[in-house]
Amino acid sequence: MPLAQLITAQQLAERLEAPALVILDCRFALEDIDYGQRSYAEGHIAGAHFADLERDLSGPIVKGVTGRHPLPDPLRLVERLRSWGIDNDSEIVLYDDGPGAFAARAWWLLAWLGKRSGVSILDGGLKAWHAAGLPLSLDPPARREGSFSGEPDMNLVIAADQLVERLGQPEMTLIDARGLPRFRGEVEPIDPVAGHIPGAQCAAFTDNLGADGRFLPADQLKQRFAKKIGKRSPEQLVAYCGSGVTACHNLFALALAGYPLGKLYAGSWSEWITNPQRRVATGD
Repeated sequence: MPLAQLITAQQLAERLEAPALVILDCRFALEDIDYGQRSYAEGHIAGAHFADLERDLSGPIVKGVTGRHPLPDPLRLVERLRSWGIDNDSEIVLYDDGPGAFAARAWWLLAWLGKRSGVSILDGGLKAWHAAGLPLSLDPPARREGSFSGEPDMNLVIAADQLVERLGQPEMTLIDARGLPRFRGEVEPIDPVAGHIPGAQCAAFTDNLGADGRFLPADQLKQRFAKKIGKRSPEQLVAYCGSGVTACHNLFALALAGYPLGKLYAGSWSEWITNPQRRVATGD
């Protein structure tokens, strides 16, 4: 079974009664941290549990040390996954409003903990669900304790000091999931310093999607990332973004295209700039 999988709204609707199915609603908004919880309460896919980016899928921020969305403590995350009824063999479907950025963060965390099969993202998210004319529910999900037993694979992450040592090495592909204006340092609406990590290429996560908000076909994603990787080994790829969230969208898209799972610089730009000794680049 492939590591990255998509499921359509209609396919999910037909599987809502599957006994091993667990659905996680990952909606979130950076500018309104209660948006996801509020939206979930106003209606969600039947049976879905709410997975909050900051409370569930991130760890505590240490000012001046971490980025905006540090990785969660793995033991605490495992407990949370169990509380949603997740077992090692569960079929998990993740969704957000549509672009898939927050769903992809949950997908990556599950892969980090060893759950490498049976995890799908709802293609097009809740927007696609609405477009298919499918209903939402106000009912709370059934509660059961799962038995998930994942452990973190630290080979999937790279720390800032490790990345510093690798800067300039010709075999590494470093991609930044933020949009081009932020990458160039022309604007910075969130973090106190503008620019990008030297040697990085801009690979805006939104370019993984078509005009309909759904993921591009695998062959188109393959072409997109082949231009970034060139003749380098795809195993040497490192992905980052502003805080380690939308970088997971690129990692998911790479996996859809058939590439191996690259490394995540989880602290990303918001952690990189906490140390003024780390170099910053602007422009292309």
